[in-house]
Amino acid sequence: MAHVSDLIASDIEQYLALHEKKSLLRFITCGSVDDGKSTLIGRLLYESKMLFDDQLAAIEADSKKWGTQGGDIDFALLVDGLAAEREQGITIDVAYRFFSTDQRKFIVADTPGHEQYTRNMVTGASTADAAVILVDARKGLLTQTRRHSYLVSLIGIRTVVLAVNKMDLVDYDEAVFRRIEDDYRAFAARLGLTDITAIPLSGLKGDNIVEPSARMAWYHGPTLMAFLETCDIDDTRLQAAPLRLPVQWVNRPNLDFRGFCGLLASGTLHPGDRVRVLPSGRESRVARIVAHGGDWPQALAGQSVTVTLEDEIDISRGDLICAAEAPAEVADQFECTVVWMADEPLLPGRPYLLKLGTRTVSATVTEPKYKVNVNTLEHLAAKQLELNEIGVCNIALDRPVAFDAYRDNHDTGGFILIDRVSNNTVGAGMLHFALRRAHNIHLQPLDIDKAARAALKGHKPAVLWFTGLSGAGKSTIANLVEKKLHARGCHSYLLDGDNVRHGLNKDLGFTDVDRVENIRRVAEVAKLMVDAGLIVLTAFISPFRSERALARGLLDEGEFFEIHIDTPLDVAEGRDVKGLYKKARRGELKNFTGIDSPYEAPLSPEIHIDTTALSVEDAADQVVRALIDHGIVAG
Repeated sequence: MAHVSDLIASDIEQYLALHEKKSLLRFITCGSVDDGKSTLIGRLLYESKMLFDDQLAAIEADSKKWGTQGGDIDFALLVDGLAAEREQGITIDVAYRFFSTDQRKFIVADTPGHEQYTRNMVTGASTADAAVILVDARKGLLTQTRRHSYLVSLIGIRTVVLAVNKMDLVDYDEAVFRRIEDDYRAFAARLGLTDITAIPLSGLKGDNIVEPSARMAWYHGPTLMAFLETCDIDDTRLQAAPLRLPVQWVNRPNLDFRGFCGLLASGTLHPGDRVRVLPSGRESRVARIVAHGGDWPQALAGQSVTVTLEDEIDISRGDLICAAEAPAEVADQFECTVVWMADEPLLPGRPYLLKLGTRTVSATVTEPKYKVNVNTLEHLAAKQLELNEIGVCNIALDRPVAFDAYRDNHDTGGFILIDRVSNNTVGAGMLHFALRRAHNIHLQPLDIDKAARAALKGHKPAVLWFTGLSGAGKSTIANLVEKKLHARGCHSYLLDGDNVRHGLNKDLGFTDVDRVENIRRVAEVAKLMVDAGLIVLTAFISPFRSERALARGLLDEGEFFEIHIDTPLDVAEGRDVKGLYKKARRGELKNFTGIDSPYEAPLSPEIHIDTTALSVEDAADQVVRALIDHGIVAG
């Protein structure tokens, strides 16, 4: 929506030409609940004359209906998306508003102030040039103020407005404003935030929003609108940075054209430029830059283009086209900062999907080095990260990726973590640097491979992953299956949950974190045994789908058989050979699966065994028949 201007009526083409040349400022408003963000944004929209007369009339009517005094308009009615989305039962997200003045165009990201929506604040801040951090003059700095400021510093925003709102409710007292400003500057200095402009204002009354307030004659700084119209936008930084073009997709409409499409994250690009494609490291030169309107002589950061190269190079989605003289790094292990955004905690060792630019890979996070207390900035010991916590961790990927440190390039250094089962975004992160071992440790090529080892044994390798409640019969059935395979001359090994905890995993308990690590270790051992050509049987409760998915992902297609030993809880509890359920019911065993720790049953196992309908012998025969049917062993 354009700014109201006389040119609209008199010369629309001239107006559009002027409007197109205006600079664009993206900024985020953030703070705590009820600090007046919606009212402030509504006032900005109103004062920039974006509203039509009928919208104003409707808002004024609502104000009178609710008894607003003195002709004040409830500007929050314009933009309070949180309440509207709750009423409609839809997802609460970031509300983006566009407005303009004669000097500049603006996109403002309004995010809910509630702590549980910190994820939305991170989303809105990721593309912002500036942050307007609101503080209620009556309350001063709150935990959310500090949390949002810390996130602003992490994300790399350096221009901050400290908007001390609701000054009308403290009688426009200068001392209140100065005290809040001093407190904030002291905290921000510890974050490295120095470009701070503090403005006392009232979103409801309009003080210092557009016009200087006569009621705060003691303040001599800019109004909020004046600051937003004149603050510096570093729009040349990305163009001056080294070339980075993440490949979004490969366009090949015919045999004579093969283009690589994507949004130029940084740098400039010209035909003839020497480029390097990562992670492969192959080099070539740019032949053409094709975009809307045909061939372009150059492309700039922020533009979407299709690039063709002089040489035929194998390039696919997720690869990164870089300047040959200043390429990105390539690694598979990093130190990073993680902002956790899910109700379920981050569990070290659990597999997640990591999306970096246009590439998605499998990732596991180690135990956090520390988490950050956002009030004191103290580094605290942590075993896991809970909702809205921020920590520094090491992260390992299943393959090398091209990257830059986040401080150098947000697009190639920022990532999100995705839950493999629900596909929900659960975390956001910033890469610091590659770990030294990422460059020092390499897979050693071996002359004897898995196929050669399996050929000697006369059958294919596989993992039979038995999962089910304690007492379901996993070990009993797995033991009988191995006896039947042994009788057929098959080479096998049974990894039993209790046996493994006597040695390899004797240092682990039964918390969710330890359960994840228990299964991760077993999965890696099983992978090595499959590489040796064995049929591996594992009998573990393995209660979480994510960890079973991790084990599956370590193996080749067709090598993993998830076997659900399906036994109702009351039946398993009735057997209770070890007396564990009785202890759990008495509270003597914590984190016991099925009682006070969840069991996530397989959704589509290769083999489903109902122990209420099958004997142990029949169950074992069903497993062996499945192996024969899939060609693992001979019939």
